Amino acid sequence: MSKNSVRIDKWLWAARFFKTRGLATEMVSGGHVQMNGERVKASRAVKIGDRLNIVRNQETYVVTITALAEKRGSATIAQTLYQETEESQKSREEQNQLRKLNAASAPAPDKRPDKKARRQIIRFRRRED
Repeated sequence: MSKNSVRIDKWLWAARFFKTRGLATEMVSGGHVQMNGERVKASRAVKIGDRLNIVRNQETYVVTITALAEKRGSATIAQTLYQETEESQKSREEQNQLRKLNAASAPAPDKRPDKKARRQIIRFRRRED
């Protein structure tokens, strides 16, 4: 590997998109990360200017690589490694708003169900099957 390229799994880990390098490798292999619109392997080298589509949990990030790093540093340094597109930021904010509205429309119960309520829930679920 030359000094102007880094493995994609190392870069994703250094940029703090994934907590461990193993998880980054798994996500790349699973097709959750695309480089320049193509599915890639974890050993693929990234360069400055490459565009990545990263799907993490329910969020999609579209970023352009602005700097390379093989080692994980602080979060402030990690944020300088990429530039997220405005469309990506807007779509993530819209998705967050939708999730908040969905959570507000189905509030959590005040307490856990007691024994009688649990039995009713079990009976109700069995009727649906």
